[in-house]
Amino acid sequence: MTVQPADGLSPAAAFPDPSHDQWQSLVEGVLRKSGKEVSGSAAEDALSTTLEDGLTTRPLYTANDESPDTGFPGFAPFVRGSRAEGNAAGGWDVRQRHALTDPARLNEAVLGDLENGVTSLWLTVGGPAGVPVEGLARALDGVYLDLAPIALDAPADLDGAAAELLRLYEERGVARHEARGTLGADPLGHEARTGVEADLAPAVRWAERCDAEYPELRAVAVDALPYHEAGGSAGEELGLSLATGVAYLRALTGAGMSVEAACGQLEFRYAATADQFLTIAKLRAARRLWARVAEASGAPAGGAQRQHAVTSPVMMTRRDPWVNMLRTTLATLGAGVGGAESVTVLPFDHALGLPDAFARRIARNTSTILIEESHLARVVDPAGGSWYVERLTDELAAAAWAFFQETERAGGLPAALRSGMVAERLAATWAARGAKLARRKEPITGVSEFPMPGERAVEREPAADPYAGAPGGLPRVRRDEAFEALRARSDAHLAATGSRPKVFVAALGPAAAHTARASFAVNLFGAGGIEAVQDPVSVDAHTVGDALKSSGASVAVLCSSDALYAEQAAPVAGALKDAGAARVFLAGRAAEYTDVDGYVFAGCDAVAVLTSVLDRLGVA
Repeated sequence: MTVQPADGLSPAAAFPDPSHDQWQSLVEGVLRKSGKEVSGSAAEDALSTTLEDGLTTRPLYTANDESPDTGFPGFAPFVRGSRAEGNAAGGWDVRQRHALTDPARLNEAVLGDLENGVTSLWLTVGGPAGVPVEGLARALDGVYLDLAPIALDAPADLDGAAAELLRLYEERGVARHEARGTLGADPLGHEARTGVEADLAPAVRWAERCDAEYPELRAVAVDALPYHEAGGSAGEELGLSLATGVAYLRALTGAGMSVEAACGQLEFRYAATADQFLTIAKLRAARRLWARVAEASGAPAGGAQRQHAVTSPVMMTRRDPWVNMLRTTLATLGAGVGGAESVTVLPFDHALGLPDAFARRIARNTSTILIEESHLARVVDPAGGSWYVERLTDELAAAAWAFFQETERAGGLPAALRSGMVAERLAATWAARGAKLARRKEPITGVSEFPMPGERAVEREPAADPYAGAPGGLPRVRRDEAFEALRARSDAHLAATGSRPKVFVAALGPAAAHTARASFAVNLFGAGGIEAVQDPVSVDAHTVGDALKSSGASVAVLCSSDALYAEQAAPVAGALKDAGAARVFLAGRAAEYTDVDGYVFAGCDAVAVLTSVLDRLGVA
């Protein structure tokens, strides 16, 4: 039965239902106008985008892409959320990370956060980057431990930190059923970061105690961030988190715990990136996959995964760090829509050192705005029914499951880590992604695109590295690392000489002919910290020599239209060489122009070009 709107309007009534074939035919016509002769499914493929893990984003999704087994929120396979109410009751848990070594400073920071919207604390305890175990009581002075869950990160002294936290619960009269959070035991994650072979026995002991005495406190963290930070894809991150969780299940059940009780001791931690759709799909796929593991292990009721999402450290940039606020907003949106119970927004200056009060305020307010002003948490599984998200969830789950099985065939995660299999796989993934970053196929705003070479650097107090001095382990990468190395060379040159490396922009003809490519060249060279000089605005073979000498540059780039290149590129390049140019580039696709040494264009290896220019200029 068709229900007519109360006002009698039916906006779609006058339009026929188009078929998929009709849509493809229209796509063929558009592509034909652009010079591509394709038909049928090939036309759709031409508009598709290939992602990591062999995934593809298509231009159109229909009801045929809807997943048939998503279930209901709070019920297996938990794709739509681990709880029936989702985060609708009060939003997700806003969990702020702290890594201060001084107990008094840490106390001031955590009280300020809790008074202004933060609902739980993630504390680094022990080691060079954390508050000393004996200082934890001072750090938590004034904190209502029955209201604020505590998540520990204590890789250097798990036993000491966990014992001290439980002692504080007892000392301050917190009922055992009111103690919430996680002790953060993650020996395999620590091995992944340091190369030190994991001992699972302490994690098992704490899990047994929490299961027996603290019903709301979990002992074990299944942290996938080491694999994300080593350059892993979303599918690899998920597959290795499954392998980690299974390894812990084996250890806990081997000690006598039931599968359901063992599952109840695990909290899973994932990275949330600025690709909000991939983040949404990742969290949904993670719940589906863990539900399958729990079902296969004989405890389907234990498959409701508890998730802690952390905005990606890999995406955070050191240059133009203010853009990180936008990245973390998108990542938090993805984490919230994806159904994470707890979300940590890393401050925008995370890559520079210890955050200041302003950065922490913006971080916590990111969640507050999405929850309170955007009402993002009021809908349970807001992505449910999106054909794109459902299809992406299915495909990502399949890719992750395949890698999980590969890891299990290698002997499980401990064996895969120690054999080098995990490191090799992640390195290959990062190398492929690094090539895209170098060619700016994956742009980094403020770094590889729209850089600001003259910006004043943001300075922060250095943050200690908790894994400094570790004998091995997986690397930690950042998207900006190749361009950051170039910018550091430029900074050193500025400090030594008082000026930045320069390139002369030789623009030919009127503004309409050269502006697009001149802007491209300024943007490209700026990504390497190379100052572009375009004075005068336009040159020719007679004036370019004097202009080059006045600029103080010894490298030049020609910028104009293809038509003007045919007339003027060779004579202007010759004049530049006569005037002392050590290298002459042309902005455009490679062709045969006399005295032109190289070509820069969209998709060229920007890192290789910029490195060669700095080498040529003698910038160490």
